[in-house]
Amino acid sequence: MLGYQHGDSLAHRLDPRTKLAVQLTFAVAAFAHTDPRGLAVLTVVTAGALASARLSPVAVLWGYRFLLPLLAAAVLFELVTLGPPWLDLAAAVDPLLASYRTLLIVAVAAGYVRTTAARESRAAVQWAIPGKPGRLLGAGVGLVFRFLPLLRRDLAAIRDAERARLGDERPTRERLQTVGAAGLRRAFARADRLAMALSARCFSWNATLPRIRFRAVDAPALALAAGLAASVLV
Repeated sequence: MLGYQHGDSLAHRLDPRTKLAVQLTFAVAAFAHTDPRGLAVLTVVTAGALASARLSPVAVLWGYRFLLPLLAAAVLFELVTLGPPWLDLAAAVDPLLASYRTLLIVAVAAGYVRTTAARESRAAVQWAIPGKPGRLLGAGVGLVFRFLPLLRRDLAAIRDAERARLGDERPTRERLQTVGAAGLRRAFARADRLAMALSARCFSWNATLPRIRFRAVDAPALALAAGLAASVLV
């Protein structure tokens, strides 16, 4: 799974609120324009978003490869029939477009994750939602961005350890039980350590966050977000 990387790309220089606006309006536009023509336009927008983040489509597909079997299964479920003609191509068109739309949304989200630090995301959320709800949600966003990569790293380490002990020769059910149980133990242990660390550091609801401000470079991106929102209304 992709994570934040420090850099100086165009997307790195954008205000996090601008990137959130583009991501939100893009998702809404993707659900509003489900025809091939609309998805073709959104594909161009996605390519621009990835280029601004200096992120290749291949890296996105590899980073979120666990989604591909699920998307393919949705298409195959509609494509294959239990009787003649066995393959219904017309029925698979809509699931195929929906799966492709999901990939576009994930790609734009990957550009946001790669170019936005957790503290910047928290600052943007607390700006958009004032008061204690915003602080709670902002803190949750920051913890998720930091916690998920650690859990993924733990699962990868558990799988490597199982493979080194010839665990890959065991039945699939046993492997799932072993990896799942060990993963849950690691997750609960990390959660306990996280709670203790927050208490030891006197976790603050009003943490000092990075200063965010709109710049001239945000103008084209905000115009893009406005255009995507207008396309939904039109």
